[in-house]
Amino acid sequence: MDSDKKLWNKCIEFHGHVCGGVTIGYKAALYAMELLELNYSNDEEVVCVTENDACGVDAIQVILGCSVGKGNLLFKIRGKQAFSFYNRKTGKSVRLVLKNTPDMEREEREKYLMSNEASVLFDVKETTFILPEKARIFKSVKCVKCGEMTAESMIRLEGGKELCLDCYLPYSRFIQ
Repeated sequence: MDSDKKLWNKCIEFHGHVCGGVTIGYKAALYAMELLELNYSNDEEVVCVTENDACGVDAIQVILGCSVGKGNLLFKIRGKQAFSFYNRKTGKSVRLVLKNTPDMEREEREKYLMSNEASVLFDVKETTFILPEKARIFKSVKCVKCGEMTAESMIRLEGGKELCLDCYLPYSRFIQ
């Protein structure tokens, strides 16, 4: 799929160095393209929910066009090398989970990841949650305490006053 390694080189240029993590994201993104008939996402046609905030996410951004700013790269941090991909056009989705890799040194692991097919590296599973809605644009509201503009969805009312999350004092009677 990337026989001339153009995408690989773009990933490395964006990420800054070669490592096993970026290789995982590279392989996952190409595999998702194959399984879900995906192309680069100019808007929100492709959505990725990543369960980590590691190096591989950079490759997914480069190859699939998923980004936080567009609202089609979402984080559900679980510390797993797992990625759920959604194709909004077809409604298809897949969750790719990195299989256990043999115990080996870093350079040897990088070679292992690069030399194996994605089908060997990843378990293909059903996604575990519903496709997130498209990104919304919210009105900005001025926090009455700090004066900073805040997305309406992040404002809390306290005594009838609109406060941002930093200024709002949560109320709880639960013992932790």
